[in-house]
Amino acid sequence: MLKILDHLEEWLIAFLMAAATLVTFAAVVHRYGSGVAFLNPIFSHINMAWAQELTIYLFVWMAKFGAAYGVRTGIHVGVDVLINRLSDKNRAKFIVFGLLAGALFTGVIGTLGANFVLEIAQTQQTSSDLEAPMWLVYLAIPCGSYLMCFRFLQVAFNFVRTGVLPKHDHGHVEGIEGDEDLDNLYPHDLAHEGKHYLSHEGKNQ
Repeated sequence: MLKILDHLEEWLIAFLMAAATLVTFAAVVHRYGSGVAFLNPIFSHINMAWAQELTIYLFVWMAKFGAAYGVRTGIHVGVDVLINRLSDKNRAKFIVFGLLAGALFTGVIGTLGANFVLEIAQTQQTSSDLEAPMWLVYLAIPCGSYLMCFRFLQVAFNFVRTGVLPKHDHGHVEGIEGDEDLDNLYPHDLAHEGKHYLSHEGKNQ
């Protein structure tokens, strides 16, 4: 079940990104094509005023689901210099606290967003260019926030069970191997054992 959710999440983000790119490309072609004499009769009959608004909404949805994807894959950057220097026991407590705090925050945002969507759904408010129902636009807030809350709880549960956090090496460059010093950019889980800090201390002595 989780695998299906993971794939749906990835496919949705990819679709939103591709759609926003295509709409933006079409709008740019339309804008510059309208300024060309022999293309103007063709493009002048096409209305692309809605393109910018649609692109913004697509990016809003992509950002909300992308944030949840970032929690699952460990791609979010955090300030964790002090936490990485704590003992394993204390570090684990701070990590669990941070994950649960993230789940609480996103859960609250999701609930507030859901209430807002229910309220605005009772109105006839629509967007200016697309004339799309605004509740559909704001639906990204509860959907993305609840998914992010679930991802925080998922990571916290896996961490308590295995002592391992999802990792993403922000300093890794494709094709370059062997630079293990960059691993210090990510908060260490219990399986890390602080080996790179020990190696640094050994080099300095």
